Amino acid sequence: MFGFRCTLAILLSINLSFVLAIENDHLVDHIDIIEIKEDLNLAQLIDLTVEKYPDYNLNTAFNQEISALEQRSNSLLAGAMSISANYTDDFVSNNDGAREFEAEVELPLWNWGQRQTSMAVATQAHELSARHFALIKLKVAGLIREALWSMKLADIRYQQGVATLDISKKLLEKVVLRVKLGDLPKFDLLLAQSNHLEKKSTLVQLEAEVMHARKSYFTLTQMQQMPAHFEETQSILTTIPTTHPELEFFQAQIQRLEAELAWVKSSGSGQPTLTLGAKSEQGSRDETTSESILLGISVPFGGEAHLAPEIAAVKIELTNVLIAREHVYRNLERELHEAEHEIAVTSTELKIAAELKIIALEQLEMAQFGFAEGEINLLDVLKIHTKADYALQRVKEHEVLLQKYIALYNQTVGKLP
Repeated sequence: MFGFRCTLAILLSINLSFVLAIENDHLVDHIDIIEIKEDLNLAQLIDLTVEKYPDYNLNTAFNQEISALEQRSNSLLAGAMSISANYTDDFVSNNDGAREFEAEVELPLWNWGQRQTSMAVATQAHELSARHFALIKLKVAGLIREALWSMKLADIRYQQGVATLDISKKLLEKVVLRVKLGDLPKFDLLLAQSNHLEKKSTLVQLEAEVMHARKSYFTLTQMQQMPAHFEETQSILTTIPTTHPELEFFQAQIQRLEAELAWVKSSGSGQPTLTLGAKSEQGSRDETTSESILLGISVPFGGEAHLAPEIAAVKIELTNVLIAREHVYRNLERELHEAEHEIAVTSTELKIAAELKIIALEQLEMAQFGFAEGEINLLDVLKIHTKADYALQRVKEHEVLLQKYIALYNQTVGKLP
């Protein structure tokens, strides 16, 4: 019997040493590091990220278009000039020396008010570019808010997992000691070891979630730094404002298309053309060369049928933008309602979770005392531990979720940090 106990004690010591050795190793070798910076705030992070965001490159294209439209509006002519020249000679027939040379320059002229309409198109293009930048910034703000709070939530769960594993480790050490002393059966040791390994497996998954969240953040921001504080105060707005960046972008699109429609209509049946030319002619070798100047103007008319398809195409595009704006507005209203609901529900659940936490900790304290005195078995202790861990995690998660939903509420009403 003595030999059996010695062997059992040796095996238990080996088991405990093995568990502790594993505990000192890193659970996962792959680590993504994100540095917390006290001097970095949320607004600065958004500004830095916008400049690296792929959609930002569209601003260059917008600026090129604006420059081209302004160049068109500043032009004195409504189109490109054209030059024509004709030469006539009778050398292939009578060869009397009759010849004629004529050269003309055609200058397209602006229709009445057309140049001002072109300037209006350039102005609206500039406004659309500004609204597009504001929309990109809001979009980036939403992505950053989601990424930051996802990291925070993953970190909270991971830290709780670390604490739970540490408690599990201490409980395992106590069980090993009591089994050595013969106070507990070996079955309890196996139960404690199984529980400890389950907690470790859970921690591995939680650690992986932290790394995934960090990688998503880095992919978005191209930075390995994050602000230390990014909590927000809920906006006082209770409805979607007309100044919402997404709605203003659609409004700028509408105004741009309306200006484009006016531009198409201003072209009328075509551009009037001023013709300037010179003509040199001689009837025969014996006659004197006659020089003359040519001045002419042509005004097109009756081209409504040819202009109608282009007008209709712009009107279809305009209608599609109006429809899209209405859909976006309805989606924003729905998202605002959901955000309000999430805040209300999470606030209530946080209060309940805080009360459950107090009860769970009291139960845990009683269970630990009862286990030490032999009044409660290990299986019940583990169940109470699980409930207490869940209660602690639930409080911390709801604190984070409440701040996340406030940030999403601000995002929905178009408020930037």
